Amino acid sequence: MTIDVSDFSAYPHRHLLGIEGLFPHEISFLLDRSESYVDQNRQADKKKSTLRGRTIINLFFENSTRTRTSFELAGKRLGADVINMSVATSAIKKGETLIDTAMTLNAMHPDVLVVRHPDSGAAKLLSEKVNCAVISGGDGRHEHPTQALLDALTIRRRRGDLAGLQVAICGDVLHSRVARSNIHLLNTMGARVRLIAPRTLIPDSIERMGVEVFYDMKEGLQDCDIVMMLRLQKERMQTSFFPSVREYFHFFGLDYEKLSVTKPDALIMHPGPMNRGVEIDSEVADDYGRSVIREQVEMGVAVRMACLEVLGLPREIDDSTVRNL
Repeated sequence: MTIDVSDFSAYPHRHLLGIEGLFPHEISFLLDRSESYVDQNRQADKKKSTLRGRTIINLFFENSTRTRTSFELAGKRLGADVINMSVATSAIKKGETLIDTAMTLNAMHPDVLVVRHPDSGAAKLLSEKVNCAVISGGDGRHEHPTQALLDALTIRRRRGDLAGLQVAICGDVLHSRVARSNIHLLNTMGARVRLIAPRTLIPDSIERMGVEVFYDMKEGLQDCDIVMMLRLQKERMQTSFFPSVREYFHFFGLDYEKLSVTKPDALIMHPGPMNRGVEIDSEVADDYGRSVIREQVEMGVAVRMACLEVLGLPREIDDSTVRNL
């Protein structure tokens, strides 16, 4: 099947570095393209030749089984050549700078560079030094755009629309790029966002992003449509942000008692990996009727296929209209 790349004019950007600044129709376009891949991924023959001859490099400075694997799978299902760079054994570990790495990769003429990095802004820096499209797979505390898109696709398939939904994002908001991307996307698409966490895990002045902040789970979860739990990112915590894991679960872990104040059909989400008995009770996580955690993983492949397709195909882009987000 021949794809008319002019169809991609709804997303006039060279890169995908974040959700902030995207318009509703641009987000909807990416979700619609993602939707087209869900059924294909459930068929026996999952491969297409859309990106045949194109090269995708996954450059991950942080471990992430889900994100890296789904980008790899997405690229291969589109027919691209996919290279996973092992940072642990690369020249980067020998002292090479990020800019030197960008120049080296650029000389190899890749078509898409997927970057995950512990420092905010790393993906944007790389995008300014290479000629190919750059997709952020998560950078520092900045954003994780494809996670927000897959979360939105999961919700949209279950609820039909995002507008008007009451969404609670609960847990380690302070260290979460997932939370930031979801806040931007949900607000843009007309949902209402609540943040629920201990005071120590809520960023200063976060209300400026158009959210309500709660420090009590039952109060914050009242009548919510969606409950999105976040992983405690202990690897980013240099000091103690809560007394103990047991106390954290008691006050902020999702169980059926806390869930009882939400709407009866409220969906349960988690970006993974889950810490069972810390952020979420196992029975709640495995609730077949309400938990969509496994669906999130499935939607991740479809979303990343759409992003790689849109950014991986050659097309003319008017630089005067491009906003490098």
